[in-house]
Amino acid sequence: MAHHTPPLLLMLLLCTLSVNSSFQPALVLEMAKILLENYCFPENLVGMEEAIQQVINSGEILQISDRKTLASVLTNGVQGALNDPRLTVSYEPNFVPVMPQMLPSLPIEQQIWLVRNSVKLDILDNNVGYLRMDRIVGEETATKLGSLLRDNIWDKVARTSSLILDLRYSTAGELSGVPFIISYFSDPEPLFHIDAVYDRPSNTTKELWTMPSIMGERYGKKKDLIILTSKRTMGAAEAVAYILKNLKRAITVGERSAGGSVKVQKIRIPQSEFYITVPVARSVSPITGHSWEVSGVSPTVNILAKEAVAKAKSLLAVRSAIPKVVQSIADVIRRFYVFTDRVPALLQYLQSTDFFSVISEEDLAVRLNQDLQTVSEDPRLIIKYMQDNAAILEEDPELYNIPDDLESLKKLVDTTIKVEILLNNTGYLRIDKFVKSYAGTKLEELMAKKVWDPLKDTNNLIIDLRYNTGGSSTSLALILSYLQDTSQKRNFFTIYDQIQNTTIEYDSLPQIAGPTYGSKRGVYVLTSYDTASTGEEFAYLIQSLHRGTVIGEITSGTLMHAKSFQIEGMSIAITVPFINFVDNNGECWLGGGVVPDAIGLAEEAVEHVYEIADFHQGLKFLIEETGELLEKHYTSHDVALMASKVLLSKWAEGIYRSVVDFESLASQLTADLQETSGDHRLHVFHCDVEPESLHDVPKIPTAEEVGHIIDALFKIELLPGNVGYVRFNMMADVEVVKAIGPQLIKLVWSKIVNTDALIIDMRYNTGGYSTAIPLLCTYFFDAQPLRHLYTVFDRTTTTTTEVMTLPQVRGPRYGSSKDVYILTSQMTGSAAEVFTRSMKDLNRATIIGEPTMGGSLSSGTYQIGDSVLYASIPNQVVLSAITGKEWSILGVEPHVIAQANDALTVAQRLIAARHLKRAQGK
Repeated sequence: MAHHTPPLLLMLLLCTLSVNSSFQPALVLEMAKILLENYCFPENLVGMEEAIQQVINSGEILQISDRKTLASVLTNGVQGALNDPRLTVSYEPNFVPVMPQMLPSLPIEQQIWLVRNSVKLDILDNNVGYLRMDRIVGEETATKLGSLLRDNIWDKVARTSSLILDLRYSTAGELSGVPFIISYFSDPEPLFHIDAVYDRPSNTTKELWTMPSIMGERYGKKKDLIILTSKRTMGAAEAVAYILKNLKRAITVGERSAGGSVKVQKIRIPQSEFYITVPVARSVSPITGHSWEVSGVSPTVNILAKEAVAKAKSLLAVRSAIPKVVQSIADVIRRFYVFTDRVPALLQYLQSTDFFSVISEEDLAVRLNQDLQTVSEDPRLIIKYMQDNAAILEEDPELYNIPDDLESLKKLVDTTIKVEILLNNTGYLRIDKFVKSYAGTKLEELMAKKVWDPLKDTNNLIIDLRYNTGGSSTSLALILSYLQDTSQKRNFFTIYDQIQNTTIEYDSLPQIAGPTYGSKRGVYVLTSYDTASTGEEFAYLIQSLHRGTVIGEITSGTLMHAKSFQIEGMSIAITVPFINFVDNNGECWLGGGVVPDAIGLAEEAVEHVYEIADFHQGLKFLIEETGELLEKHYTSHDVALMASKVLLSKWAEGIYRSVVDFESLASQLTADLQETSGDHRLHVFHCDVEPESLHDVPKIPTAEEVGHIIDALFKIELLPGNVGYVRFNMMADVEVVKAIGPQLIKLVWSKIVNTDALIIDMRYNTGGYSTAIPLLCTYFFDAQPLRHLYTVFDRTTTTTTEVMTLPQVRGPRYGSSKDVYILTSQMTGSAAEVFTRSMKDLNRATIIGEPTMGGSLSSGTYQIGDSVLYASIPNQVVLSAITGKEWSILGVEPHVIAQANDALTVAQRLIAARHLKRAQGK
């Protein structure tokens, strides 16, 4: 670190001359000198200039005659200016400096006595080592006493299974001993940088590294290490704790340490009895970029110092059990997990993961749960901490067995099923539990008579699962078969059981006892937060089969098709899915609750059914109207016919049963239209107020408005090398451009027309009116011959128009010989794209930036029937003047691809390169 004298000293000299000869200014000056030569943060001293100047100029310190009060004032000032609480000024007329005797300078016998009394080793239960160090022995002493330390301490510690290093009472020591301790708990290779100490008086920096060899056997990196700290832990001990913690080699337990300093000196201020205490050296960790000084070392586990040993023992007990827990979890996953293809990755994770940061059973469970779910991408695979060893409850399949006698069956049906006919001839079927039921059984015949016969002629059907907590999945295929047409066979779902190694497909049944409800009428399934297990499966299948609409609350999400196992001797349990429930689309349901198509309070669900059923009555008409608008106005008639058919086909398949209001209908129509046509410009939206047309006659600005419009739309700049830059963010209508023409020529065009090259920034131009494109393009071509820019085909009027440059324009032309560069981004759209593409097609500009959005030159907005839905349909096709082909959906591809933020810089570099090449050519 280079030594330099900041302006503070000179400033103090000048300020001192401006006051009387009182001792206070001279004291401040001498204090500043000491700080400049000794304070370990010299770069911070510049910040004191203003503070000290204000104090001296104000004369405040001249009024303080009491020296202790002055010392307190100076302390507050210097601490506030430098934000360092270690800086203190004191008045001590009777102070006698005492130099503590350094350990290496003591006789060898006294050194041995001190080391033995400051280091204590004990071997606890389970071969846990306990090493208390009240002093960090320096390098010189460690070398002298090497054999003593090795035989009595380090070799004994090396044989322990884990270690508690107690630094709670360590208040003294030397930093030179830190590398040895860190090396003892590290591998010999590679060596790594652990600390850097800057000493201000000598202006030198000393780096501390691990050591390639040490006396005695290393403890290494594998065994657990717990470091205990307290509010008294200070100095070199803090360095040890800080480094090992941040190397992730040790877990710290106890209290935040004292926050001492590497080296602090108490220096007498010359010609006075005042002293200033200054930190003269500082530590900077190459691991964190910060230090333990002042702030101390925060423990991993915060606990009272007196309780730290007990906490460390319990923590080591948990950590010693980690291998067993991990192995038990691996065994369960290997044996039961249903996604067998994911098992190897999960086992590899368990084998390779470092659980260094785990400090409790709960912490281990949380870590395993998060990581296993991330690796498996399966929320059903759960590791849980079982507080108070709560019992694991599993459902008994025997509960779903059904009686054989008819009377008991009738009683079962009466208690689990309720049938009514509601308003508007709406059938109501409440199922509180799914019981085992197969086709052709007594129960099915009874269900046909009590359920399906009364419901067969209703207009719509409500199936109420709000109170359904589960049951047997075997009945689902039977109930779903009643909701289909018997003439068509459908796969409903498939169940794969890993334990049984069986795969069972559940299809629609060819024969059922009662009348089929069919596939045409509306089915509305009601759910609540209590809907669970098989009730969730049924609601899920209704959605995946597009057979009905789910209304109410999100279901409980408790169905996981899993088994739970508690790890022996631990409060940790694993829930592992052993069954995969695969729907008719081949998707595996991972649980998590069924989200209704219409979310609302469970108690209001029935009323909501009537609203949605009324809305569904008009769905087909709105879909047909959308198709007709498409056929009439969309640029590609063939695509419009295909999309219209697809919409009706999706309606017939039940896709639109999930639509419950105009907003969701607009979203579904938009998705289907864009997917079918490949045109992202097609859009259906909901609007309660009739939207204004995008092509109304534009308002001609008044004279007062012209200046504001130009300022808002245009930004111009003259760049180095006589390069013009113009940015405009909207394509105005030609009549507006003509109206502001004189001012536009004067304020914008005249300032860039005489440049040698021009950059046109279209990165933020999302489009607007296309009528001004010919006028803008004309300025970049000669008057003759007129150039064909592009061709427009209007689908609504079935007319074709060739767009040409104009024979005359106001003001001078830029001409056809000077270079033009156009910057683009993914925001560049509509008319801005047409301008850019025309200039590109005619080789008049170099395009730099990102491909443009692919917008439409013109989109009509059309009301769908008399509803609040509107369709935005591209009705004009832009054809290239060169190829004769449409390009608007794909957008404009730049000559030079660059990030939008970098496009201007790229353009300037390209201009400079071309200018240099031309100069060299001459």
